[in-house]
Amino acid sequence: MDKLVLFNNKDLKNLLKRRSGESKFGKHIQLLPSFTNIYEDLVDLDVDYVIFGIKEDIGVFANYGKPGTSMAWDATLKVLLNIESSNFTTPKRVLILGHLDFTKSLEKLKSLDQRLRKDIVKARKKVAKIDPHVSHLVHQIVRAGKIPIIVGGGQNNAYGNIKGASLALKKPINAINFDVQSDFRSEEGRHSGNGFSYAYAEGFLKNYFIFGLHESYTSETIFKTIKKLKSIKYNTFEALTIRHELNYDDELVRALNHVKNAPFGIEIDCGAIENIPGTSITPNGFSLSTTSAFVNYMSKHDNHIYLHICEAVPTLETETQVGKLISHLIIDFMKP
Repeated sequence: MDKLVLFNNKDLKNLLKRRSGESKFGKHIQLLPSFTNIYEDLVDLDVDYVIFGIKEDIGVFANYGKPGTSMAWDATLKVLLNIESSNFTTPKRVLILGHLDFTKSLEKLKSLDQRLRKDIVKARKKVAKIDPHVSHLVHQIVRAGKIPIIVGGGQNNAYGNIKGASLALKKPINAINFDVQSDFRSEEGRHSGNGFSYAYAEGFLKNYFIFGLHESYTSETIFKTIKKLKSIKYNTFEALTIRHELNYDDELVRALNHVKNAPFGIEIDCGAIENIPGTSITPNGFSLSTTSAFVNYMSKHDNHIYLHICEAVPTLETETQVGKLISHLIIDFMKP
C-alpha cells in the first residue's frame, strides 16, 4: 500500500468552507488517522462507504486518449466536502480514505510520445503496474464488508476494481458499464479500452452489461465479439434515444436482471454524459439527471458491490462543473 496517501484532518481543514448556519458534508465524515492493514482498520469501523481516488491518466494515454483524468479526485473533493449535510447525504456513514498516488509514473509519462508505438508499449506496461495497487485496495475494502466508491483515473481501473472485488468474495462478479464504448478491446497490453476484456479473460468477470453503447464509437469486430458471448449484453444510445426502438425503463430492468444474480460493480464513464469535460466529450449523451437516476436505480439492489466514476478531465475552468457532477453521482448512489 505504498501508493496510498491518506486524507487527513489538515487536508479537510484546507478544503472545508465554513459558513454560519450551514452544516457541511465534510464536517461529519470519518477519516483514518493512520493505517497498518486496511482490512483490519476498516472491518470494525462503523461506516458503509469508503471513498478513495485514483490519480492517474496513464491508461488513457496508453489508449491514445486525452490525459487529465488524474485531476478528477481533487476536483471532486472541493465540492463533495462542501455540500450540505442532511438526511439525504448521510456523511456519518462515509469514510474519505485518500487516494492512490502515481506521481512518479505520471512524471515519466511526460517523456513519452503517443505517436511512437514503442512509447505506447511502455505506457501499457506502466498501466499493468498500476493494476495490483487498485485491486489490492478494493480487495481489502470489500473484504472488510464496506462498499468502495472509486473516483478518477481512466476506465483501465475497472480491471482492478473487478479483480479486487472478485478476490475478496472468492468468486467472479458481474458489472454494468454506463459508457459510449465497450472497453472490451483485445488483450494487447493494458489500457483504458480493455479493462473488462482482461477481467473476463482471467475469470474475475462473469456477466457484463454495456448501457448506452454508441454505435459510431464501436467497431464491427467488437460487435461481433460481444454478440457471440451470452454473458455479455448491451443496448445502444441510438436505439434508446434517437430511433426509440428500445424503451429506456424496460432496458433498466433488463440490464439489472442481467447482473443482479451476483454481486455487481457499477461503472460510470463520464464520456457518456452530454457536454461533460472528459476523455471523449459528446454533445449527444445522457443528461446528468438521467445518469443520476441510473446510478440510484442500480444502487437500490442489495447486490451492488462498488461504484467507479471515471474518465472525467477537469481543467481550471471546468473543475467545479466536474466536481459537482461526480459529487451528485456519489450522493445519489448513497441515498437510502
